[in-house]
Amino acid sequence: MALVEAELDQRWPETEIEPSLTRISALMDVLGSPQRGYPSIHIAGTNGKTSVTRMIDSLLTALHRRTGRLTSPHLQLATERIGIDNRPISPAHYVELYRELQPYIEMIDAQSASAGGPPMSKFEVLTAMAYAAFAEAPVDVAVVETGMGGSWDATNVIDGQVAVITPIGLDHTDYLGPDLTSIAKEKAGIIKPAPESLVPVDNVAIIAEQDPEAMDVLLRRAVEVDAAVARAGSEFQVLSRRIAIGGQQLELQGLGGVYDEIFLPLHGEHQAHNAALALAAVEAFFGAGSQRRLDIEAVRAGFAEATSPGRLERMRNAPTLFIDAAHNPAGAAALAATLTAEFDFRKLVGVVAVLGGKDTAGILAALEPVFDEIVVTTNGSPRALPVDRLADLAVQRFGDERVVTAQSLPDALETAVALAEDVGEGGEMVSGAGVVVTGSVVTAGAARALFGKAPA
Repeated sequence: MALVEAELDQRWPETEIEPSLTRISALMDVLGSPQRGYPSIHIAGTNGKTSVTRMIDSLLTALHRRTGRLTSPHLQLATERIGIDNRPISPAHYVELYRELQPYIEMIDAQSASAGGPPMSKFEVLTAMAYAAFAEAPVDVAVVETGMGGSWDATNVIDGQVAVITPIGLDHTDYLGPDLTSIAKEKAGIIKPAPESLVPVDNVAIIAEQDPEAMDVLLRRAVEVDAAVARAGSEFQVLSRRIAIGGQQLELQGLGGVYDEIFLPLHGEHQAHNAALALAAVEAFFGAGSQRRLDIEAVRAGFAEATSPGRLERMRNAPTLFIDAAHNPAGAAALAATLTAEFDFRKLVGVVAVLGGKDTAGILAALEPVFDEIVVTTNGSPRALPVDRLADLAVQRFGDERVVTAQSLPDALETAVALAEDVGEGGEMVSGAGVVVTGSVVTAGAARALFGKAPA
């Protein structure tokens, strides 16, 4: 596994994209187009993609469908990206997939080089591995999360009969465009015309609530490819939610009716809206409508089993310590809103490590109101923002007195726990204290590994 990862890491990194599907399409052709062997649900957007993908996977599993799941990036181990039967594949299977495809990958590398192009990127190779694994299983349906974009994302060699667009915000602007309109245009590329087949299949776009300029782009794309559209807040929505132990209790208006007594073991209003999006996507996949509702018990079971590691996930108690993969201002704002609405910490310490190139100032601005103190550090990634630079930005927002630095994540965790457990002026330990580790998917994954959690 380590050897394969080392080989893959020598390829073009997945943080860079080229507006071309040439190489991944050529590899799929050589492999016999495995991505055509099963129907698929395709998910794009800025925030919430992984949670929605995992909820869809869990619902389909509860409805007795064998699933293949592709998500990115991973938290701890690359095998998390490729799931079959709602579980990551094994390291041995991962290595086997790569070695089986390696001769064909190298063939496409050579073809691309002869035309003056780059070799296949790491993300292209991982996508091909997933599509081959799904065909080999075989799965009944693939649930595929895009990487960074949409139109030119390597995953977009599938024709998803259901396209799901989560909320779109400003992220990866250096690759996807400087504004919401250009980013939405890229994401909208997963909304495709209905595939030609002997049995007619509808193409459906399930769209989360969006800023008007993003929604306009998405709706225009749906009209262009003659896709049916279901919008959050219109055709489906969250009717009610209340905080429950370990998550929340929901009542959802789906495409086929009302689904009540839904327990979702995830925190935050944003996860409730993700649940509504996932439900509508699964309903659309099965053709549910006003006269046809999914089995309510299966829906309840699917949501009750849903997981989204690294999304406000509890690692320990006394003091309570959560990890969260928020890596842009919108994600940080959702985290802050959840901490404010659903918890009553008397003291909350943040541990923050951010990758370079991100809107760090925006992330810190969103987190400042909820953190009493902040420990800035690095997550060990070569792409991590240097601690000194992050500290400078944190001091601008939090002030000197509230910012502490640590040169490694383990040291930062130790420091944050000590700050949380610090005695008050009366000499007594502050009760109701907590720690939240956030700032990047890499940060959440590294912290999860430090706490001995198995990849999921």
